[in-house]
Amino acid sequence: MNWSIAFDPLLPTWLIIAFAAAGAALVLAAVVRRVRGALVRALAIAALAIALLNPSLRDEIRTPLSSVVAVVVDESQSQTIENRQDETRQIRELVEQELAGLDGVEVRTIVVDRASGAGADGTELFSAAYDALSDVPPDRIGGAIFITDGQVHDAPAEGTPPAIAGPVHALVTGRPDEIDRRIVLERVPRFGLVDSTQMVEMRIEDQGGVTGGSATLTVRRDGEEIDTRDVAIGETVRVPVEITHGGNNIFEFEVAPRDDELSDVNNQAVAIIDGVRDNLRVLLVSGEPHAGERTWRNLLKSDASVDLVHFTILRPPEKQDGTPINELSLIAFPTRELFSEKIDEFDLIVFDRYHRRNVLPSLYFDNIAQYVRNGGALLVASGPDYANLQSVYYTPLSSVLPAEPSGDILEEPYYPEVSALGEKHPVTRDLPGADGDPPDWSQWFRLIDAAPTAGDTIMTGPGEHPLLQLARQDEGRIALMLSDHVWLWARGYEGGGPYVPLLRRLAHWLMKEPELEEEALRLKPNGQELLVERQTLGDEVAPVTLTAPGGAEQTVELEQAEPGLWQARVPVDEVGLYRASDGDKSAIAHVGPPNPEEIADLRSTTERMQPAADATNGTVTRAVQDGSIELPRVSLRDGGERMGGLGWIGLKRSEASSLDGVEQIPLFSGFLGLAVLLGLIASTWYREGH
Repeated sequence: MNWSIAFDPLLPTWLIIAFAAAGAALVLAAVVRRVRGALVRALAIAALAIALLNPSLRDEIRTPLSSVVAVVVDESQSQTIENRQDETRQIRELVEQELAGLDGVEVRTIVVDRASGAGADGTELFSAAYDALSDVPPDRIGGAIFITDGQVHDAPAEGTPPAIAGPVHALVTGRPDEIDRRIVLERVPRFGLVDSTQMVEMRIEDQGGVTGGSATLTVRRDGEEIDTRDVAIGETVRVPVEITHGGNNIFEFEVAPRDDELSDVNNQAVAIIDGVRDNLRVLLVSGEPHAGERTWRNLLKSDASVDLVHFTILRPPEKQDGTPINELSLIAFPTRELFSEKIDEFDLIVFDRYHRRNVLPSLYFDNIAQYVRNGGALLVASGPDYANLQSVYYTPLSSVLPAEPSGDILEEPYYPEVSALGEKHPVTRDLPGADGDPPDWSQWFRLIDAAPTAGDTIMTGPGEHPLLQLARQDEGRIALMLSDHVWLWARGYEGGGPYVPLLRRLAHWLMKEPELEEEALRLKPNGQELLVERQTLGDEVAPVTLTAPGGAEQTVELEQAEPGLWQARVPVDEVGLYRASDGDKSAIAHVGPPNPEEIADLRSTTERMQPAADATNGTVTRAVQDGSIELPRVSLRDGGERMGGLGWIGLKRSEASSLDGVEQIPLFSGFLGLAVLLGLIASTWYREGH
């Protein structure tokens, strides 16, 4: 029972106070004048004032509310080691049984896996507990029980109490004497110029009191082994790595495992270095001035990452008009320097309507062909020059050119079209306007007839004649445009056309941009899932085998998302390096940061949870003793008492209750109140009369 006195004044409170003050003044005056009955008069005035306040006895009928206890279950990646999963499951079942036997306890079980808190920044159990108890008043919180291996990365530091209004207890899985080997990356450059060598600093640690010795370190780049060496354990070593391409260069460092270590999942470390190309060097040679010459120049100059060297042949050697050399303002074409001494310094060579005019000897064309075979890129934007006997096809360059000219020139209006193969090729797939019939771009009026000898025809002209031919020659690439009318798109003729995306994709394909490879397998992390993507020019693809960081494999069936592109989305729950292979192509991708806290230290520990337990009068207990589960007894206790001891842990009993009803007994109402008042007034008169 909860008895209390309540007031419900019959008059405004200020008026009752004024009446009491006036009465007190009269009583005081009577006392000063020694008037009989002053005390009785004071009692009468006080009784009347109390009656006007209308007092009553009130009893609140309340029901105690249950204590809310959070049971936080750690199912992060580190909990999959050895027998920790089974230990966690058994501990959870025993704890929930123990709590079910206590009256007045509401249990909220929170399972924290990678999707809900054990992710890229480590295991965050306290954040999950705070969220679960956010709607509970502090006086109802009974505490929190954490079932974990102790590797909790958002645990409050010493001196900072957790935001839980109750004791924090930890039941720790694993063994106290665990040994583990890991790689610690101390310094990794974020960027590096392509073809440069960067230094990665690292250290191999044997955690658990074991020191000394050496171990074998294997280095891989994009899945391919590039180095193996012995390194001293516990000492910082510097490992050189070469940046071979633009974009992410993924380097894996793997150390040989110990026989007695906990797990080899952190025997690997990943360094992702973004390869940045120094300015691309492009050589553009225009055989003669023409309407489309500036289309190529303007496009290449618009890219700040391109260093363009452009020469236009204005005065071929055979031109003899008697003008003295000292009166010419033309620059001599440095053929020997460009095509012999420095040819390998260019990333791309473009011949724009170039034909033999005794400017370049055959030896230099042979140099260009060799440049392509060794990994260079060549773009031939041809015009009528390609069809005559002065064509570059009739030079040693013919060994790498993908189409042989017939000698015919088709001059008629036509719409350039993307071929069936081109619809699958990354250079021309989704080209704006290509879906229309006819395509939504302007017509061209000239096509050089040629027969393909190598590569793929991705655009065609009238009668399915090849318009754009792409080919690979050994390590290099070549593209052949069999028309010189792309400038009509650039000038906006009949609305123009998508010349910018077409020519840019073409140039980047020639320079081996990974996203434009026509045959490729890719893995792309996207939050809690992995996008498996297969680019192909074929009509079907093989299933992909996906290997998780822990070694588990699964077969992934891909579905066609658009022509030439097959995809599948796979949920992932591990942090680390994933590998994919379809038997022909392979790919790797890293989910999460390169070296996540989740696997940095896999040993079971009580140290991280101890400050939170100490700050809340809780406990940290190893729940596994000699391979068997031994749990402390759980009891409810009043706040302020001890919350843990040998063989037991305590939870705070709720101090909250709900109001079900109120019983009220008036004190100065009815005949009782009237009798008291009349009795006091009569006593006043009686006293004054005697």
